[in-house]
Amino acid sequence: MRERNFLPALVSFPLGLQVIERGWLSSNIVVISGESSTALIDSGYASHSAQTVALVQSALGDLSPDLLLNTHLHSDHCGGNAALQAKFPSLNTLIPPGQSQFVSNWDPVALSYQPTGQICPQFSFQGLLKPGAEIVLGDLVWEIHSAAGHDPHSLVFFQRDTRLLVSADALWENGFGIVFPELEGESAFDEVSSTLDLIEELLPLTVIPGHGAPFFYSNEIMSRARERLAAFVTNPVKHAKHAAKVLLKFKLLEVQSQSAADFKAWALQTPYFELVRSRFFSGVNPSQWVDELIAELVLSNAARRLDDKISNL
Repeated sequence: MRERNFLPALVSFPLGLQVIERGWLSSNIVVISGESSTALIDSGYASHSAQTVALVQSALGDLSPDLLLNTHLHSDHCGGNAALQAKFPSLNTLIPPGQSQFVSNWDPVALSYQPTGQICPQFSFQGLLKPGAEIVLGDLVWEIHSAAGHDPHSLVFFQRDTRLLVSADALWENGFGIVFPELEGESAFDEVSSTLDLIEELLPLTVIPGHGAPFFYSNEIMSRARERLAAFVTNPVKHAKHAAKVLLKFKLLEVQSQSAADFKAWALQTPYFELVRSRFFSGVNPSQWVDELIAELVLSNAARRLDDKISNL
C-alpha cells in the first residue's frame, strides 16, 4: 500500500490541489485548499482512519478542512468520515442524496456494510451533493455529475476550466469498479455505459481516480473501459466471479493474514457471498465455491496459502 502526496511532474494540478494516493483498501483522498475554503474528497477505509487523519494533517499543515465530500458511500470511500469529524468538529460533510436516509437513521445493512462484511463507523452529514449543481472547492467551481453504474448513487466532480475530473470508481486507468447492482439483480451495465458516455462528453484532460495514480485521459483508456464492460455484458457470470474474488481480496487487504479456516468461515457467514453464489453459481455448494475462489486468488498471486494461513500478496 502506498500513502503519499502524489504530484507527478507530468500531471499538472491547479494550485492548492493535492492527491493522496492510497492502496486498494482505502480510496484516494483529494485535498483542495484555497482562499474561500479547504475541502477533502473521500476518506478511505475505517481500519486506516488514524492514518487518514495524519495524512490530511500533513497535507494541510496548519489549516483545518471545512468540507468533506463523498463520491459515494462504499466503505472504502467514507470509512474515515467519523475519524475526520472527531478530529475536526467544525467539518461539514456532504454526501450523495440517494442513501442519505440510511445515514440519518444509520442502517449498516441498507448501506451494504454488514452484508459485505466490511466496517464503517457511524458518521453524520450536514448537506447533500445534488447532481447538476455546482460547488466551490478551494477557489474553483466544480460541477457535480451523477455517475451511476458501480453504485447507483455515485457522483463525479468536474472542474471545467482545468478539465480535471475526479472520477471515483466510474473510471480507472484500466477499467472501473465492480457493478454492484448487477450482482443484486438490478440492471446496471447500461448505466455504466451512460457514465462512460458522460465522461467522453466532458472530455477531461486529467483524471483523478478513486484508486490508483492520476492519469491523462485518452481514447485508449476509454476503449479499455468499454471493452471491459462489453466482456461483462456478454458474460455476467465472469463479472460475478471477478466481484467475489475482489471482495475476498478486500478482506485480505484488511486483515493481511488469517487462518484459512477463519477466512473461509468469514466468507461463508458474509451474506453478500451467498447472494452472489445463489444468483450465479447455484449449482455449486457454498463451501466448494469459496474454496475455488480462494484457490484462484492463490493461483493469480493475489494471495498466499502456507501452513494453513492465508496471507495478502
